[in-house]
Amino acid sequence: IPKHGLAHRIRDLESMTLLRDIPAVQEVLELYKTSFMDLVDIPQEETMFWNPSVEADFARVVEGIYLRHASVLVQMARGVFGLRAKLQQQHHSSSARFEQMNEVHEFLDRFYMSRIGIRVLIGQYLALRQGPVEHYVGIICSHTSPYEVVKRAMDDASFMCTTKYGDAPLVLINGRLDLTFPYVPTHLHYILLELLKNSMRATMDWHGVDHDEYPPIKVVIADGEENEDVVIKVSDEGGGIPRRNMSKIWSYLFTTADPAIQEGMLLSEDHDGGGPLAGLGYGLPISRAYCRYFGGDLSLMSMEGYGTDAFVYLKRLGNSKEPLPL
Repeated sequence: IPKHGLAHRIRDLESMTLLRDIPAVQEVLELYKTSFMDLVDIPQEETMFWNPSVEADFARVVEGIYLRHASVLVQMARGVFGLRAKLQQQHHSSSARFEQMNEVHEFLDRFYMSRIGIRVLIGQYLALRQGPVEHYVGIICSHTSPYEVVKRAMDDASFMCTTKYGDAPLVLINGRLDLTFPYVPTHLHYILLELLKNSMRATMDWHGVDHDEYPPIKVVIADGEENEDVVIKVSDEGGGIPRRNMSKIWSYLFTTADPAIQEGMLLSEDHDGGGPLAGLGYGLPISRAYCRYFGGDLSLMSMEGYGTDAFVYLKRLGNSKEPLPL
């Protein structure tokens, strides 16, 4: 039961002075308090799971928590959006603003890592209650194919890019196309969709919508018996990222998107398990949190004036410990 995780996040939210008075964050705090009280009311005896009716009641409670918290990502984004606007009004010095942003960033890293952990725990339990699915143990697929996940993410990103620009760059996939390993496909899809979406947008913006032929985005899947990680590289020729922005790309408070786009995204539903929150500055830090949750990582190397390489490091499940914050 993720009771302790909820309690820590309640304490964290109440102590976060920069965010706690923002209405959207107060709504999130009330959600966590409600869910915590739901869990407190559940009998704690280990024998409860031997009683089918009691276990069914427990399942209904945790499923209710899972659904109740589906909107948390967007609600917290609303809160951060409000904080960003507040800081911009209060401070004329960017250094003072970023000093405060570091405190908020560390809090959000803890908050979202914990959220991923709680949703994985509940999602795994609820999935195990369903009928067996070939190659799956709960939400974990023992034969996750990076190649197949890349193709699905490529199709989704191409659709989004074509909808906005009228065209999309090709994606070339090379390397270990036959590789399978234990992982959560929905997490990997989220990460790859974010990277491919960013690469396509950068390529279209850099070369212009009237360009005759766009340079392809290249995806390489690397693995070997002696390798510590499964590594996926996503490379583009989309002009790269200015060096002054490289230290900011992992911040939830940094985005280059138009304010109108940000406000429009905040009116949408939660994107948990679907597309990243485009334009809110959330895509990269949330994707890195998904990587790090299972012991992996995400890094970027950029050459301004040329393009960007993103490296996704994935641990095979079973070889890492859960990095949940206190």
